[in-house]
Amino acid sequence: MIVLKATQDKVLAALQSVAGIVERRHTLPILANVLIRKTGGQLQLTTSDLEIQIRTSAELGGDEGNFTTTIGARKLIDILRTMPADQTVSLESSAAKLVLKGGKSRFTLQSLPAEDFPLVQEAANFGPVFSVPQKTLKDLLSQVSFAMAVHDIRYYLNGILFVAEGKQLSLVATDGHRLAFASATLDVEVPKQEVILPRKTVIEMQRLLSDAEGAIEMQFANNQAKFSFGGMEFVTKLVEGKFPDYNRVIPKNHKNSVTLGRAPLLASLQRTAILTSEKFKGVRLNIEPGTLRIASNNAEQEEAVDELDIDYGGDAIEIGFNVTYLIDALSNMGQDMVQLDLADSNSSALFTIPENASFKYVVMPMRI
Repeated sequence: MIVLKATQDKVLAALQSVAGIVERRHTLPILANVLIRKTGGQLQLTTSDLEIQIRTSAELGGDEGNFTTTIGARKLIDILRTMPADQTVSLESSAAKLVLKGGKSRFTLQSLPAEDFPLVQEAANFGPVFSVPQKTLKDLLSQVSFAMAVHDIRYYLNGILFVAEGKQLSLVATDGHRLAFASATLDVEVPKQEVILPRKTVIEMQRLLSDAEGAIEMQFANNQAKFSFGGMEFVTKLVEGKFPDYNRVIPKNHKNSVTLGRAPLLASLQRTAILTSEKFKGVRLNIEPGTLRIASNNAEQEEAVDELDIDYGGDAIEIGFNVTYLIDALSNMGQDMVQLDLADSNSSALFTIPENASFKYVVMPMRI
């Protein structure tokens, strides 16, 4: 049976959309495979790592009929990548093996039985479906994902908190030193739901979401989340645990506030970051009426000083920060202006967008 027959670019795009979660080395060899299910003329591709499952449907030609098998995902992608984009490729089944043909090339590949493929058991009771444009969710994720923890023993920090309530969807990430918050408006009212998406899920979602038109539908259960977009279905386990109360972390009523250009501030930080040491990424900010001075030094007694003119009439404050934390936030914002609120040199600073409550970034000071 000819399972599929289409141009290389179509087959490769369908496979790559589901193969991001496939690990090359796995305790279960079948998890390195993609499950191929043919029903009539419709082809379904499914991958899983036992915690995340991604499924896509595609029209990729071939014979009509019913057929299921599994085949090594990475190997298939590696072979397809070596072929021209406009070349027609076919995948045929032949006695527990699959034959991939393209031009004068022919590859005979081992398959494993489809019934051995461990599908993720979907939760029985998902909450109500709600949706946002794909681009909106992609933007929200990029505004907060850099603040996720990496391999923290407080496992609930290794991901992003999703809070849907009323007509608002809020995303929050923190690693204990900084916290990023971003929100968007929903089309429908939803009851309050809070879930923590794991880090791997967030990274995969960012890879798959596009800026194109089209919405992404979301549903949350106690231990699972389900996303549907662009012909794909994405089911993931959630991180269990209690996320910190982010509202208590976000400072209120700081008495010193300055609004300045995001791009000049980012460029100034990137310049001074060059002379910070590898281990110690500290920069000093001196804020006084009319001037913001940013300075750094390192173990070789080298020093960088950069100044920006600012419209500011508040207290003179000297405060230290990990420069990476500031650069991360400013690089992932698209706005022209940024507002910085400060209390003193020992309190956390708040970065926001002027006249816009949809983004907040809190960063702890650092002793320098």
